[in-house]
Amino acid sequence: MTASVALPAPTRPWGVGRLAPYPTTIRQPHATVAIDPTTQLGVFRDRAGQVVEMGKHGTSSGTETSTTTNSDSKNDQGHDQDSSQD
Repeated sequence: MTASVALPAPTRPWGVGRLAPYPTTIRQPHATVAIDPTTQLGVFRDRAGQVVEMGKHGTSSGTETSTTTNSDSKNDQGHDQDSSQD
């Protein structure tokens, strides 16, 4: 006697519906990138030697501490989070 195994029907992955085309990008041509010795930041210059503004970018940092209020149970754990961004 031969047993047959029913294979599941192929389904579309859930993430496919979330996909979208990348937005149109604009290439910012630059000829050189150098580090400013004072600010330690990259300076992009175009072919004419003019500085190309690359936009503002912030920085962030965070800390997290763990607390346990009941040493014999894993369910009584909590945590605190702290973050800052400029």
